[in-house]
Amino acid sequence: MDNKKYESPFSSRYSSDEMQYLFSPQMKFSTFRRLWVALAKAEKKYGVNITDEQIEELEAHIEDIDFDRAAEYEYQLRHDVMAHIKTYGESCPKAAGIIHLGATSCYVGDNTDIIIMKKALEIVKSKLLRVIYNLSEFAKQYKDLPALAYTHAQPAQLTTVGKRASLWCYDLTLDLCDLDYVADSLCLLGSKGTTGTQASFLEIFDGDGEKCRKAEEYIASLMGFDRCVPVSGQTYTRKFDSRVMNVLCGIAQSAYKFSNDMRLLQSFKEMEEPFEKNQVGSSAMPYKRNPMRCERISALAKYVIADSVNPAMTAGTQWFERTLDDSANKRISMAEAFLAVDGILNIYTNVTSALVVYPKIIERRVMAELPFMASENIMMDAVKRGGNRQVLHEKIRSYAMMAGKRVKEEGLDNNLIELICADADFALDENDVRAHLDPHVYIGRCPEQVDEFIRDVVDPILESNKNLMAENSEIKV
Repeated sequence: MDNKKYESPFSSRYSSDEMQYLFSPQMKFSTFRRLWVALAKAEKKYGVNITDEQIEELEAHIEDIDFDRAAEYEYQLRHDVMAHIKTYGESCPKAAGIIHLGATSCYVGDNTDIIIMKKALEIVKSKLLRVIYNLSEFAKQYKDLPALAYTHAQPAQLTTVGKRASLWCYDLTLDLCDLDYVADSLCLLGSKGTTGTQASFLEIFDGDGEKCRKAEEYIASLMGFDRCVPVSGQTYTRKFDSRVMNVLCGIAQSAYKFSNDMRLLQSFKEMEEPFEKNQVGSSAMPYKRNPMRCERISALAKYVIADSVNPAMTAGTQWFERTLDDSANKRISMAEAFLAVDGILNIYTNVTSALVVYPKIIERRVMAELPFMASENIMMDAVKRGGNRQVLHEKIRSYAMMAGKRVKEEGLDNNLIELICADADFALDENDVRAHLDPHVYIGRCPEQVDEFIRDVVDPILESNKNLMAENSEIKV
């Protein structure tokens, strides 16, 4: 590492080697060369005077790229594609004259971007599947453990720990559906020429439009695609980038929701992210157990959500058939969005593989609020025993205010039950009232909802993608 140069945190801290490779110069420019080979093969197949020897020479030098030489050429020419054409030509002197024949820069640039995004979405999908699996297993394990639910960040009724996890998981299944749809819609630019008309290829194939069409189809098949865009200017529509970014942004939103919930739960001491034996929570306070992994998810998610504006602006401001103000923006924004989401999913996987739950703390917090939640059931029981519903409702309301004030202003325990038991109008003793304080009475259909969600939504996803799921991940920092 050169300590005198800036190094992206995505490289040194957050993203995986496999994702970093996809956006590396080696991957980019070796893909350029594969596309030039595919172009030569297609042109030869449909009548252009290109020899097998030339193609074999090109194929022999796909990976051995002289990046220093290419940099020298780019400094002279101010054009990265021409720099690599010349560098490739020096390695392949017999084929130098037919490299890039009839093509424009976007033939290699745009087709490479689509290829890389498609592969990057496959990595994202594999990691998304792992998090979905981890959360579904956790949801099953804790589907009937009652916990406080919150609206407006205030205690509401009860839920269960597993039901809450199913909410996190469901968001990710929606993201996966979006990913599959967008990934399936990606297709190559193909060989469209300078303004998308294929005029240069029509010239090469002596005016035979059918050969232009078939050559493009052949290039797509050689590159592993079943189709090219039906129409284009010089570039593929930048809506592709925007749509891919929307998928990544959606994943970031879901992860952000999870990480915020976890940070709050950790502050309540109900749940924690994994905390390793030698981990330091704070440089100043040795006792701290900060939710640093979920905080990092939140931080990276903010970045991706903000980054999503870039391809949207680029898609909306492309002039006619081509303008170059997309290039610098998209080579940064798309790559870093993938690297950030890769980092998010690495952490999300790590956290969900070993979530820590503290049932006793959860129970204590439930029981502190349960008398308020049970008040309607207690009132109905008293009415069945002859009480006046309106009178009892007003008394419970008054007692609840008194108990709440006692908790908030005096720091004492909730005494609502004692107040009710002491009031003869309720005609209930302590055993009668406490019979209404079983938390499981107030969780509704949470266990069944979790089971149904996993059976109907998660299991089909995991079964249809069982060979694609990533392993649980280790994180660098």
